[in-house]
Amino acid sequence: MLILLPPSETKRDGGAEVPLDLDRLRFGALKPVRRSVLAAVAALSRNREHSIRALKLGPKQAAEVDRNRAIRSSATMPALRRYTGVLYDALDAESLTDDQWAFAGATVVVQSALLGPVAATDLIPAYRLSFDSRLSLEKGVATLKKRWAPAVAAVFDAHPGLIIDLRSEGYAALGPIPERPDAHYVRVLARDAGGHVRALNHFNKQAKGLLTRALIEAGIDFATTDELLAWAAAEGYELRKADDASGDLELIVPEVAGEPGKLMAVLR
Repeated sequence: MLILLPPSETKRDGGAEVPLDLDRLRFGALKPVRRSVLAAVAALSRNREHSIRALKLGPKQAAEVDRNRAIRSSATMPALRRYTGVLYDALDAESLTDDQWAFAGATVVVQSALLGPVAATDLIPAYRLSFDSRLSLEKGVATLKKRWAPAVAAVFDAHPGLIIDLRSEGYAALGPIPERPDAHYVRVLARDAGGHVRALNHFNKQAKGLLTRALIEAGIDFATTDELLAWAAAEGYELRKADDASGDLELIVPEVAGEPGKLMAVLR
């Protein structure tokens, strides 16, 4: 089973004084693309003004360029600790046990714009790059989607087990999952007091983080979609197959007093 997560714009500083080692990252077949993207970011970082424009940085974010300049030599930490924000706050990697970390390392994958999909336990540096970032201000330079999508799609296609895709659309485009019965993109929806279901926007990140945490705590490597759905039902999660032919799954969370932000109490 693979649980695919999006990264976050915000990242924790620091880590162990161990530089990035591409040979130790999961999905070794992606090493050529990783080297290509790293080289492009290094070249872009040599020009601060170009970097600021290409990365769409604000006046107070210029230090992000320095992060990118130091990617190959800066400290590293496990991917699940590196990323911060709503999804990762809900997942709360810091409180995982050793056994849960081991399970996360085998099943949870974060779709980095810089390094492609990396395991939860892969050691990565802090960086600044988004799915829609430009690697050069010159015309004709391949986009991140063109660089990543074919190689990552091949990696996921070769994975024989269940795939649960919790990535945002932008990051899902960097590595499409295969079109098969056991590979699912997950939509997060909210059900109001009247029973009406609608898309859940900002708080969908919290719901995805909580679901991922629950899957890690369960520690079950589900072999089929039906096994996953049976577990979800037993745990009180409303996770179902979409009515359309998309193959998507729908995670439906109840609104509490009209506030989807109170998902923590509802999903626990």
